[in-house]
Amino acid sequence: MTKKAPPPIVARRVIWLSWKLVIFLSLALCALALLRLHSQPDLSSPSPSLLRPRVSRYILDRPPKIAFLFLARTNLPLDFLWDTFFENVDVANFSIYIHSAPGFVFDDSTAKSPFFRGRELKNSIQVLWGESSMIEAEKLLLNAALEDPANQIFILLSDSCVPLYNFGFIYNYVMASPRSFVDSFLDMKEGRYNPKMSPVIPKEKWRKGSQWIALVRSHAEVIVEDEAILSVFKKFCKRRPPVDASKGKLNINLQKQHNCIPDEHYVQTLLAMSDLEGELERRTLTYTLWNLSATKMEKKGWHPFTFNFANAGPKQINEIKDINHVYYETEFRIEWCRSNSMLVPCFLFARKFSQGAAMRLLSDGVVGHSDAAELLDSLP
Repeated sequence: MTKKAPPPIVARRVIWLSWKLVIFLSLALCALALLRLHSQPDLSSPSPSLLRPRVSRYILDRPPKIAFLFLARTNLPLDFLWDTFFENVDVANFSIYIHSAPGFVFDDSTAKSPFFRGRELKNSIQVLWGESSMIEAEKLLLNAALEDPANQIFILLSDSCVPLYNFGFIYNYVMASPRSFVDSFLDMKEGRYNPKMSPVIPKEKWRKGSQWIALVRSHAEVIVEDEAILSVFKKFCKRRPPVDASKGKLNINLQKQHNCIPDEHYVQTLLAMSDLEGELERRTLTYTLWNLSATKMEKKGWHPFTFNFANAGPKQINEIKDINHVYYETEFRIEWCRSNSMLVPCFLFARKFSQGAAMRLLSDGVVGHSDAAELLDSLP
């Protein structure tokens, strides 16, 4: 006896229900996978900083702060100038962090300004120029400043930096922009990029720029949370040893090594790899005058010019303030200086300034009026 085929309507209904069940199960599996993806912790980066809540400057119940981050060798020789800069400013609008030599304490005997006393990091490290320790010190400063949710702008400064405007002007300038200020451009020199960095750091993402940056909070967090790119820099981005006459012909081989200065590449490359260049004003807020010089033992190189009392007068300072664009030769790019789409002066700070140059700024009223003769008597 042969079986009868099911009626066409019943067969179609069975097929339809089967497809419906398959679709339902597929959607359920996708939802479950997404749920597990979002709920699973990232075990590859267990840093406590990942747990830090991201805070928008617009939802705080207090004024947003600028965090001034000073990289110092020991003390701050220009603290008397900065004291005038911070004087009469609401302390709710700024905070100060200093990375100095391990064990160095800013107290009554080492700091003329009360604004800097007790502001040193307790976990500072020994820093060597041209080494990865420089960017590790920067990360320590950023990490400490991120502990205060009111800090929304993070400005990195050296111990020879001076402000070119008063606090109110600088505060309004940086707070008006939703972007970070990071000098960043393509590095076309073969001697800096080490092919061994690939594939972690592809050559097309390799950038160069000034160490002196001003970051919004979200970008500061990106830098603090990074471990992968930093480890590559520690291994492959190293300064070429200087010429040593005692080594004779060995210098020829030594000078063939890659000459990579980590603090001129790390932040720029990391932000490029994070696809954040569209959120940057690709320029620095700190002016440096570069001077081509050389010694008998070294090849020609660019070194920052140091301003003294004689060449830090109103004419020179106004020339810096009048700069409204920067030209980047490797990209044939003119960077017009803007803040929140408005044309503004390019630079808010300048370096390197001696104590005499800083006194000139005070006596000329660039930052605030002060008695230069009285200051001269108090300085070592």
